[in-house]
Amino acid sequence: MKELNIFFFGFGQVAKEFIKKLLSEEYKLNISITTRQTSGEIEFLGQKVLNFEFNNEKIDKNIQKKLNNSDHILISIPPKDKIDLVLKYFSKEFLNQNIKWITYLSATSVYGDHKGEWVDEKSETLPKSKSGIERLAVENGWLKMYEEHKIPLQIFRLSGIYSNKNNVLERIKSGNGSIIRKKNQFFSRIHVEDIANLLFISLNKFKKGEVYNVSDDKPASSEDVMQYGAKILNLPEPKEIKLDQIESEMLKAFYNDSKKVSNKKAKEFFKYNFKFPTYIEGLNYINKKLLN
Repeated sequence: MKELNIFFFGFGQVAKEFIKKLLSEEYKLNISITTRQTSGEIEFLGQKVLNFEFNNEKIDKNIQKKLNNSDHILISIPPKDKIDLVLKYFSKEFLNQNIKWITYLSATSVYGDHKGEWVDEKSETLPKSKSGIERLAVENGWLKMYEEHKIPLQIFRLSGIYSNKNNVLERIKSGNGSIIRKKNQFFSRIHVEDIANLLFISLNKFKKGEVYNVSDDKPASSEDVMQYGAKILNLPEPKEIKLDQIESEMLKAFYNDSKKVSNKKAKEFFKYNFKFPTYIEGLNYINKKLLN
Protein backbone atom coordinates (compact mmCIF):
# COMPACT_ATOMS: atom_id res chain seq x y z
CA MET A 1 0.00 0.00 0.00
CA LYS A 2 1.42 3.37 -1.01
CA GLU A 3 1.52 6.07 1.63
CA LEU A 4 1.39 9.85 1.17
CA ASN A 5 1.98 12.61 3.68
CA ILE A 6 -0.09 15.15 1.81
CA PHE A 7 -0.72 18.79 2.67
CA PHE A 8 -3.58 20.77 1.12
CA PHE A 9 -3.51 24.55 1.16
CA GLY A 10 -7.25 25.04 0.73
CA PHE A 11 -9.93 22.39 1.10
CA GLY A 12 -12.36 22.97 -1.76
CA GLN A 13 -13.98 20.63 -4.25
CA VAL A 14 -10.75 19.70 -6.08
CA ALA A 15 -8.90 18.76 -2.88
CA LYS A 16 -11.85 16.69 -1.67
CA GLU A 17 -12.24 14.89 -5.00
CA PHE A 18 -8.50 14.17 -5.10
CA ILE A 19 -8.65 12.59 -1.64
CA LYS A 20 -11.61 10.51 -2.78
CA LYS A 21 -9.60 9.33 -5.80
CA LEU A 22 -6.54 8.45 -3.69
CA LEU A 23 -8.66 6.42 -1.29
CA SER A 24 -10.31 4.57 -4.18
CA GLU A 25 -6.79 3.59 -5.30
CA GLU A 26 -6.10 2.26 -1.78
CA TYR A 27 -3.51 4.83 -0.76
CA LYS A 28 -2.75 5.28 2.91
CA LEU A 29 -3.04 8.99 3.60
CA ASN A 30 -1.77 11.30 6.30
CA ILE A 31 -3.84 14.37 5.47
CA SER A 32 -3.30 17.95 6.57
CA ILE A 33 -5.33 20.89 5.30
CA THR A 34 -5.73 24.61 5.80
CA THR A 35 -9.06 26.38 6.13
CA ARG A 36 -10.28 29.63 7.64
CA GLN A 37 -11.73 27.66 10.54
CA THR A 38 -10.16 27.18 13.98
CA SER A 39 -7.41 24.56 14.00
CA GLY A 40 -8.32 21.06 15.07
CA GLU A 41 -8.92 17.51 13.97
CA ILE A 42 -11.82 16.74 11.63
CA GLU A 43 -13.03 13.67 9.76
CA PHE A 44 -13.47 13.34 6.01
CA LEU A 45 -14.48 10.13 4.21
CA GLY A 46 -13.57 8.17 7.31
CA GLN A 47 -10.09 9.73 7.46
CA LYS A 48 -8.58 11.71 10.31
CA VAL A 49 -7.67 15.13 8.92
CA LEU A 50 -5.55 17.76 10.66
CA ASN A 51 -6.92 21.22 9.97
CA PHE A 52 -4.74 24.31 10.42
CA GLU A 53 -6.22 27.78 10.48
CA PHE A 54 -4.71 29.91 7.73
CA ASN A 55 -5.88 33.29 6.50
CA ASN A 56 -4.60 36.83 6.24
CA GLU A 57 -5.41 37.51 9.88
CA LYS A 58 -4.30 34.30 11.56
CA ILE A 59 -1.72 31.64 10.72
CA ASP A 60 -1.32 28.50 12.78
CA LYS A 61 2.36 28.27 13.77
CA ASN A 62 2.25 24.47 13.47
CA ILE A 63 1.88 24.63 9.68
CA GLN A 64 5.62 25.08 9.29
CA LYS A 65 6.41 21.91 11.25
CA LYS A 66 3.78 19.90 9.37
CA LEU A 67 5.09 21.05 6.00
CA ASN A 68 8.54 19.78 6.95
CA ASN A 69 6.99 16.31 7.35
CA SER A 70 5.00 16.42 4.09
CA ASP A 71 6.04 14.94 0.75
CA HIS A 72 3.15 16.07 -1.48
CA ILE A 73 1.53 19.52 -1.51
CA LEU A 74 -1.51 20.83 -3.38
CA ILE A 75 -2.16 24.59 -3.40
CA SER A 76 -5.63 25.81 -4.35
CA ILE A 77 -5.91 29.01 -2.32
CA PRO A 78 -6.69 31.98 -4.59
CA PRO A 79 -4.41 35.03 -4.57
CA LYS A 80 -5.09 38.07 -2.46
CA ASP A 81 -4.06 41.41 -4.00
CA LYS A 82 -1.59 39.66 -6.36
CA ILE A 83 0.03 37.90 -3.39
CA ASP A 84 0.07 34.18 -2.73
CA LEU A 85 -0.07 33.82 1.05
CA VAL A 86 1.52 30.37 0.76
CA LEU A 87 4.60 31.72 -1.01
CA LYS A 88 4.69 34.75 1.25
CA TYR A 89 4.85 32.80 4.50
CA PHE A 90 6.24 29.37 3.60
CA SER A 91 8.63 29.68 0.64
CA LYS A 92 11.56 28.34 2.71
CA GLU A 93 9.63 25.19 3.58
CA PHE A 94 9.24 24.34 -0.10
CA LEU A 95 13.00 23.89 -0.38
CA ASN A 96 12.74 20.79 1.83
CA GLN A 97 14.23 17.80 0.01
CA ASN A 98 11.49 15.55 1.39
CA ILE A 99 8.95 17.22 -0.88
CA LYS A 100 8.46 15.18 -4.04
CA TRP A 101 5.43 16.86 -5.65
CA ILE A 102 4.01 20.40 -5.60
CA THR A 103 0.99 21.35 -7.67
CA TYR A 104 -0.35 24.88 -7.90
CA LEU A 105 -3.89 25.17 -9.21
CA SER A 106 -4.20 28.24 -11.40
CA ALA A 107 -6.90 29.15 -13.92
CA THR A 108 -7.29 29.69 -17.66
CA SER A 109 -8.35 33.27 -16.87
CA VAL A 110 -4.61 34.07 -17.18
CA TYR A 111 -5.05 34.02 -20.99
CA GLY A 112 -7.59 36.84 -21.05
CA ASP A 113 -9.57 37.47 -24.23
CA HIS A 114 -8.46 35.79 -27.47
CA LYS A 115 -11.56 36.61 -29.54
CA GLY A 116 -12.81 33.03 -29.56
CA GLU A 117 -9.54 31.57 -30.91
CA TRP A 118 -7.67 28.55 -29.56
CA VAL A 119 -5.05 29.02 -26.85
CA ASP A 120 -2.42 26.63 -25.55
CA GLU A 121 0.33 26.88 -22.93
CA LYS A 122 2.52 28.89 -25.33
CA SER A 123 -0.16 31.49 -26.06
CA GLU A 124 0.24 35.05 -24.88
CA THR A 125 -1.24 35.74 -21.46
CA LEU A 126 -3.37 38.89 -21.69
CA PRO A 127 -5.54 38.95 -18.56
CA LYS A 128 -7.71 41.98 -17.91
CA SER A 129 -9.92 40.62 -15.14
CA LYS A 130 -8.75 41.06 -11.54
CA SER A 131 -8.68 37.29 -10.98
CA GLY A 132 -6.73 36.64 -14.19
CA ILE A 133 -4.14 39.32 -13.41
CA GLU A 134 -3.67 38.02 -9.87
CA ARG A 135 -3.45 34.38 -10.96
CA LEU A 136 -0.75 35.22 -13.51
CA ALA A 137 1.25 37.18 -10.94
CA VAL A 138 1.19 34.21 -8.56
CA GLU A 139 2.05 31.73 -11.33
CA ASN A 140 5.11 33.83 -12.09
CA GLY A 141 6.07 33.75 -8.42
CA TRP A 142 5.94 29.96 -8.35
CA LEU A 143 7.82 29.65 -11.64
CA LYS A 144 10.51 31.96 -10.29
CA MET A 145 10.85 29.61 -7.30
CA TYR A 146 11.24 26.74 -9.72
CA GLU A 147 13.85 28.55 -11.82
CA GLU A 148 15.91 29.50 -8.77
CA HIS A 149 15.63 26.31 -6.72
CA LYS A 150 14.33 23.61 -9.09
CA ILE A 151 11.51 22.68 -6.71
CA PRO A 152 9.26 19.80 -7.93
CA LEU A 153 6.52 22.10 -9.22
CA GLN A 154 3.79 21.76 -11.82
CA ILE A 155 0.99 24.22 -12.55
CA PHE A 156 -2.50 23.19 -13.65
CA ARG A 157 -4.50 25.93 -15.36
CA LEU A 158 -8.09 24.91 -14.71
CA SER A 159 -11.04 25.85 -16.88
CA GLY A 160 -14.49 26.43 -15.37
CA ILE A 161 -15.09 23.59 -12.91
CA TYR A 162 -18.37 21.72 -12.66
CA SER A 163 -19.28 18.67 -10.60
CA ASN A 164 -22.14 16.34 -9.76
CA LYS A 165 -23.29 18.88 -7.16
CA ASN A 166 -22.42 22.18 -8.85
CA ASN A 167 -23.62 22.33 -12.45
CA VAL A 168 -26.08 23.95 -14.85
CA LEU A 169 -28.70 21.23 -14.29
CA GLU A 170 -28.99 22.24 -10.64
CA ARG A 171 -29.26 25.90 -11.62
CA ILE A 172 -31.94 25.19 -14.21
CA LYS A 173 -33.97 23.04 -11.79
CA SER A 174 -33.79 25.69 -9.07
CA GLY A 175 -34.86 28.44 -11.47
CA ASN A 176 -31.50 30.23 -11.20
CA GLY A 177 -30.35 29.47 -14.74
CA SER A 178 -30.23 32.15 -17.41
CA ILE A 179 -29.15 32.42 -21.02
CA ILE A 180 -26.81 35.21 -22.05
CA ARG A 181 -26.25 35.47 -25.77
CA LYS A 182 -23.02 36.92 -27.10
CA LYS A 183 -21.67 36.30 -30.57
CA ASN A 184 -18.46 34.25 -30.88
CA GLN A 185 -18.41 33.56 -27.15
CA PHE A 186 -16.59 30.37 -26.12
CA PHE A 187 -15.84 28.98 -22.69
CA SER A 188 -14.03 25.83 -21.65
CA ARG A 189 -15.03 23.53 -18.81
CA ILE A 190 -13.73 20.60 -16.81
CA HIS A 191 -15.43 18.08 -14.53
CA VAL A 192 -13.82 17.88 -11.10
CA GLU A 193 -13.37 14.10 -11.44
CA ASP A 194 -11.14 14.63 -14.48
CA ILE A 195 -9.01 17.09 -12.49
CA ALA A 196 -8.62 14.53 -9.71
CA ASN A 197 -7.72 11.80 -12.21
CA LEU A 198 -5.00 13.95 -13.78
CA LEU A 199 -3.61 14.88 -10.38
CA PHE A 200 -3.47 11.18 -9.53
CA ILE A 201 -1.67 10.24 -12.76
CA SER A 202 0.82 13.06 -12.17
CA LEU A 203 1.97 11.46 -8.92
CA ASN A 204 3.88 8.93 -10.98
CA LYS A 205 4.26 10.83 -14.25
CA PHE A 206 5.74 14.16 -13.32
CA LYS A 207 7.93 16.74 -15.01
CA LYS A 208 9.21 19.68 -13.02
CA GLY A 209 8.50 23.24 -14.14
CA GLU A 210 5.65 22.42 -16.51
CA VAL A 211 2.33 24.20 -17.01
CA TYR A 212 -0.75 22.32 -18.26
CA ASN A 213 -4.18 23.42 -19.37
CA VAL A 214 -6.82 21.22 -17.75
CA SER A 215 -9.90 21.52 -19.88
CA ASP A 216 -12.26 19.21 -21.75
CA ASP A 217 -12.35 18.70 -25.52
CA LYS A 218 -15.29 20.92 -26.47
CA PRO A 219 -15.33 24.64 -25.74
CA ALA A 220 -18.87 25.96 -26.08
CA SER A 221 -21.00 28.98 -25.33
CA SER A 222 -22.90 29.08 -22.05
CA GLU A 223 -26.02 29.37 -24.20
CA ASP A 224 -25.36 25.96 -25.81
CA VAL A 225 -24.74 24.33 -22.44
CA MET A 226 -27.87 25.83 -20.87
CA GLN A 227 -30.01 24.79 -23.81
CA TYR A 228 -28.69 21.24 -23.70
CA GLY A 229 -29.26 21.08 -19.94
CA ALA A 230 -32.87 22.18 -20.31
CA LYS A 231 -33.39 19.65 -23.11
CA ILE A 232 -32.26 16.60 -21.11
CA LEU A 233 -34.27 17.78 -18.07
CA ASN A 234 -37.35 18.23 -20.26
CA LEU A 235 -37.72 21.74 -18.90
CA PRO A 236 -38.24 25.08 -20.67
CA GLU A 237 -35.12 27.02 -21.59
CA PRO A 238 -34.02 29.46 -18.88
CA LYS A 239 -34.93 33.09 -19.40
CA GLU A 240 -32.63 35.25 -21.49
CA ILE A 241 -30.93 38.23 -19.93
CA LYS A 242 -28.86 40.94 -21.62
CA LEU A 243 -25.19 41.50 -20.90
CA ASP A 244 -25.90 44.93 -19.45
CA GLN A 245 -28.32 43.34 -16.96
CA ILE A 246 -25.56 41.36 -15.27
CA GLU A 247 -25.00 42.72 -11.77
CA SER A 248 -22.03 40.59 -10.72
CA GLU A 249 -18.69 42.21 -11.62
CA MET A 250 -17.06 38.76 -11.65
CA LEU A 251 -19.64 37.45 -14.13
CA LYS A 252 -19.24 40.54 -16.31
CA ALA A 253 -15.49 39.93 -16.45
CA PHE A 254 -16.20 36.29 -17.33
CA TYR A 255 -18.12 37.37 -20.43
CA ASN A 256 -15.40 39.78 -21.50
CA ASP A 257 -13.13 36.81 -22.29
CA SER A 258 -13.67 34.41 -25.17
CA LYS A 259 -11.26 31.58 -25.96
CA LYS A 260 -11.04 27.89 -26.74
CA VAL A 261 -8.58 26.20 -24.40
CA SER A 262 -6.50 23.38 -25.84
CA ASN A 263 -5.84 20.35 -23.63
CA LYS A 264 -3.49 18.66 -26.11
CA LYS A 265 -0.36 18.97 -23.96
CA ALA A 266 -1.94 17.40 -20.86
CA LYS A 267 -3.63 14.61 -22.82
CA GLU A 268 -0.42 13.66 -24.61
CA PHE A 269 1.94 13.89 -21.64
CA PHE A 270 -0.30 12.12 -19.13
CA LYS A 271 -1.75 9.79 -21.78
CA TYR A 272 -5.20 10.47 -20.37
CA ASN A 273 -8.61 9.98 -21.93
CA PHE A 274 -11.13 12.20 -20.20
CA LYS A 275 -13.99 10.55 -18.35
CA PHE A 276 -16.12 13.50 -19.47
CA PRO A 277 -14.60 14.67 -22.79
CA THR A 278 -17.36 17.25 -23.31
CA TYR A 279 -20.18 18.87 -21.35
CA ILE A 280 -22.58 16.49 -23.12
CA GLU A 281 -21.14 13.36 -21.45
CA GLY A 282 -20.79 15.24 -18.19
CA LEU A 283 -24.37 16.49 -18.05
CA ASN A 284 -25.78 13.15 -19.23
CA TYR A 285 -23.92 11.41 -16.40
CA ILE A 286 -25.11 13.93 -13.81
CA ASN A 287 -28.69 13.69 -15.06
CA LYS A 288 -28.67 9.90 -14.71
CA LYS A 289 -27.48 10.26 -11.12
CA LEU A 290 -30.29 12.73 -10.45
CA LEU A 291 -32.84 10.25 -11.78
CA ASN A 292 -31.57 7.38 -9.60
